[in-house]
Amino acid sequence: MDRLDAMALLLDTLDAGSFSAAARLRGIPVATLTRHIGQLEQQLGADLLIRSTRRLTLTEAGQRYVASARQVLMQVDEMERDAAGEFVAPTGRLVISAPRAFGRLHLLPLVREFLLQHEGIQVDLQLADHHVDLVGGAADLALRIGTLPDSGLIATRLGTMRSVIAASPALLAQWGPVNQPEDLAPWPEVAVDIPLPTLATRGAGVGQERFGRQVRLTVSGAEAAADAAQSGIGFVRLLHYQVADAVQAARLVLLLTASESAPVPVHFVHAPLTQLPLKTRRFLDFASDRLRDALRALARIGAPG
Repeated sequence: MDRLDAMALLLDTLDAGSFSAAARLRGIPVATLTRHIGQLEQQLGADLLIRSTRRLTLTEAGQRYVASARQVLMQVDEMERDAAGEFVAPTGRLVISAPRAFGRLHLLPLVREFLLQHEGIQVDLQLADHHVDLVGGAADLALRIGTLPDSGLIATRLGTMRSVIAASPALLAQWGPVNQPEDLAPWPEVAVDIPLPTLATRGAGVGQERFGRQVRLTVSGAEAAADAAQSGIGFVRLLHYQVADAVQAARLVLLLTASESAPVPVHFVHAPLTQLPLKTRRFLDFASDRLRDALRALARIGAPG
């Protein structure tokens, strides 16, 4: 295996969090992966990783090497795409990452329309509630909901997203009106037990309140939480798009809209390439205005006042 492939394996291992997870993603034996990384360390004459049973940690030399390796692989990828003609005509495979429910509801219809207009492009729409490494080339473009870290990525702002509290009309009738956050104290809640970056970026406000309430059900997905709330198990805290259809159909009611946290931004982001491939530029131009319109329409569903 050459040096570039070994670099890529090292980055995959760090991004996956373990040798075994990276080996599964690559479809190779763990022993093969660890051998290649070990050979890379021998060639460099330096340890890059501190191996333990719990986690992988980069040495000081490893931190410097990984930062440079990401840049090298990004430049190689850019050269290969240039040679393949991606900067001359909108062709090739376009990898787009997005949150699971938002991608299904709002991106998938746009992708279908985009593909009808661009026969030379193939889209890989990766729907998952975690961030992928754009600098490392895991995706060409990502839609992210929440405040962006200072990562050096290039961002195109699309709009904002509210954090809301919702309950079924039956539950509201059972427990009575809610005029202030403290009124929710005795209510049962449906909790979402997943490490979603979009939910972790809420500002101060009702989205973060903890009223000493009882969690009657904990689920690991927003769709299941919204379904449970509609069945009357308890109120739920989610991002607006995750309950908007149910609110519009009167299966859920938004509570405490005047006390909501400040909405978080929604962006398309991509790696800081010197030249953006035409396939990516065409999709950005095609989808951005359409998503801005969709987010404005979404914000009007159950809006305060």
